[in-house]
Amino acid sequence: MAAVNKQTGNAYENLANAIIVQAAEDYRAALKKIKAHPKNKDVINEALRIERFFRSGWYQRLTNVDGEFLICKLQEDI
Repeated sequence: MAAVNKQTGNAYENLANAIIVQAAEDYRAALKKIKAHPKNKDVINEALRIERFFRSGWYQRLTNVDGEFLICKLQEDI
C-alpha cells in the first residue's frame, strides 16, 4: 500500500511541477511579446495574470519557490 501512495505522491508532484513550468514558459513568452510590442494591452494583461498566479495561494501550495523570486528571475532572463 505504501508504494501506491508513493506513486500517487510523485504524480501530484509531477503535475505541480508541470503547471509551474508551463506558467514560467507562458510568462517568458508574454515578456518577449511585451518587449517587441510594449503597448499591446492583451499581452500585458496576460503577463499580469501570470504574475497573479505566481503570487497566489494556489501557487504556494504547489511549490516552496518564492513567486516574487521567480518573477524577478524570469524578467532578468528577458
